[in-house]
Amino acid sequence: MKIQGIELAHAIVGTLEEKKGEDILLLDIGAVCSFTDYFVICTGGSERTLNALATEVQRRLRKEHRVRVGHVEGDALSGWVLLDYGDVVLHIFSPELRKYYRLEELWQDGQVVVHLR
Repeated sequence: MKIQGIELAHAIVGTLEEKKGEDILLLDIGAVCSFTDYFVICTGGSERTLNALATEVQRRLRKEHRVRVGHVEGDALSGWVLLDYGDVVLHIFSPELRKYYRLEELWQDGQVVVHLR
């Protein structure tokens, strides 16, 4: 049985929280977006942390839910890693790029499901 979007999003949030991701936000954007249902946005304090968060989410979803990432954009060195799981898109930012791109403001019509500061 395929894991549903909201369950997948919560699994991602749990992994990020466990691995010390910062300011984790889960937005339901299904009503205002045509390409995905949920955004998970997270900050990692260093390149090493960005890489560890992205790697662990991919590993855990593959192992525990048999879900593989559809597409990866960016890398820890660039300060923004995007993991596209179809129903859920994960954005892991450096603090500077998160402030610069302000995705929370761009998608403010979405509903906040979880916000862990």
